[in-house]
Amino acid sequence: MATIRFVAIGDSFTEGVGDEQPDGSVRGWADLVAQGLADATGEPIEYANLAIRGRLLAPILAEQLEPAIELGPTILSFNGGGNDMLRPGTDMASIIAATEGALIRIQQAGIEPLLLAGANPTGGLPSGGSVSRKGSELTRAAGDVARRLGVKFSNNWDDAELAGSQYWSIDRLHLAPIGHHRVAANVLRTLGHEPPADWVTTAAPKAAPTARDQLRYTREHVLPWIGRRLTGRSSGDGRTAKYPEFVTINPR
Repeated sequence: MATIRFVAIGDSFTEGVGDEQPDGSVRGWADLVAQGLADATGEPIEYANLAIRGRLLAPILAEQLEPAIELGPTILSFNGGGNDMLRPGTDMASIIAATEGALIRIQQAGIEPLLLAGANPTGGLPSGGSVSRKGSELTRAAGDVARRLGVKFSNNWDDAELAGSQYWSIDRLHLAPIGHHRVAANVLRTLGHEPPADWVTTAAPKAAPTARDQLRYTREHVLPWIGRRLTGRSSGDGRTAKYPEFVTINPR
């Protein structure tokens, strides 16, 4: 059995959406962390990822938490609430309470929790100010919970560099590959390891979008998102976890 057994749960952020590979699969920060842990320790690790895009916090906890615990990881990363914040009338107190309950459950199982705050996408989103305020509130509260419980906390929301448009994919809601690399570097440092020296984690700023860019963005991304909300559909409908069981990640 590997010394490190890393399991990740969450939504599209943890699944890796935005870091698409040539074969159509997604990679993302959690896959990169798994490789970084193997490289840093010089030993194979076991890795599973139960995250599914589009999930609200309640389904993440209902569908992913106990299966993740049953795998017997040594580290269990948790991020959720991002999709909840995009909806009006977000019950922030409920999200914070559920987050604390999940962390306590992980600790009670004898597993080390790793709490993440996602990066802040709101600079490029319509009505981003409201979501930004909710995200900042949730991040502050999550940090307080992590300190009280003695849980490691990777705060990507307050990484000002990650707010730049160069770190985001064309939909402006999911990180681009370099954004996922930067989050993975933040997470590895939170775990006490330096990221691989060949990773690129900074990028030059991009030019501001033109009016034509804004129209295309609205047509291709905003309107379909609104359509899913109005019809009760999710980008994750019919999808399953990409790594529901452990896979072995060898050092490079």
